[in-house]
Amino acid sequence: MDKQRQSQRDQLFKPELHDPYLRHWHAHGDAFCPECGVSYQAGRWSWQELDDAEHAERTACPACRRIADKAPAGNLTLAGHFVKEHSDEICNLLRNTEALEKREHPLERLMTIGDDPEGLVVTTTGMHLANRLGHALEAAYKGHADYKYSDDQTLVRIRWERN
Repeated sequence: MDKQRQSQRDQLFKPELHDPYLRHWHAHGDAFCPECGVSYQAGRWSWQELDDAEHAERTACPACRRIADKAPAGNLTLAGHFVKEHSDEICNLLRNTEALEKREHPLERLMTIGDDPEGLVVTTTGMHLANRLGHALEAAYKGHADYKYSDDQTLVRIRWERN
């Protein structure tokens, strides 16, 4: 495999190379987000309590910063008559899927679920959650999803539709 292809392959699994909210995080030690309770330790954000929380830096985590800035990494548009007729059930699926994802990946969160003339619009703090939501919708309700990534790979737009 040539060096360019290997470099591209390596970047696919490293969102911090693309996500400006992760890229600029340079903690000098342990940190704690006072807004959501997530902690940063050994180079990773998790729900695990810090051993020495008293001396940890208090700072908003990347997910809380995205939410405050209203800067989603994932946008989902859910369209069709099915969405309008089953919006409560779909919202439950979205929230349950988020809960499962957030357990292991605390920076992957729902930002908003809002009404739209076509159905619903959903925003997320991470591209992985957006993808997982798209796949969960397809698995649960069939329909069709289109996935489009921004050129700099910092945003995914998903359109899921079922009539």
